[in-house]
Amino acid sequence: MPKDRDVPQPRLIRLAGPLTILVSVTAVCLIRLAAVSILRPKEEFVPLMPGPPVLDTALAASGAIVVFARIWSDSLEPAREYRSLAAKVLMVSFLPDMALAVMHGFGGGWPEAIALMAMHIAVWAICVTMLPVLCWGHR
Repeated sequence: MPKDRDVPQPRLIRLAGPLTILVSVTAVCLIRLAAVSILRPKEEFVPLMPGPPVLDTALAASGAIVVFARIWSDSLEPAREYRSLAAKVLMVSFLPDMALAVMHGFGGGWPEAIALMAMHIAVWAICVTMLPVLCWGHR
C-alpha cells in the first residue's frame, strides 16, 4: 500500500478531475474542428458532429478519474499501473474506430477513423499526464 502521504487527497482530485475533463473536452473540440474542416465528413457521420465527442470525452475522462483514484489508493506502484491500464484502454478504444473505417459505418472511412483515434490519443495523454502530476507530482 502507498504511504499516507502518497494517497490521493480528495481535495486535489476534486480540483484536478474537473480540470482534466475541461482540458480533455477542449482538446477534442479542437481536433474535431480541424478534422471537420479538413475532411468535410458527410452530414450523417454522427461521430464527428459536435455532441457525441463532447459527451464521450466527458464520460471517458470521468471514468479515468475514478479509476485513477482507486488505483492510487490500492496500488504499490500507482503511476506505472495507472498508465499501463490507460494504454491498454486506449488500444481497445481504437477497435470501434477501426471497425467503422473497415465497414464504412455512418459514411466514414479511414480518414474519419484516424480523426477519432487522434481524439482518443489526446484524452489519453491528458489523463495520464495531468492527474498524476496535479495530484502527486509524479511524472
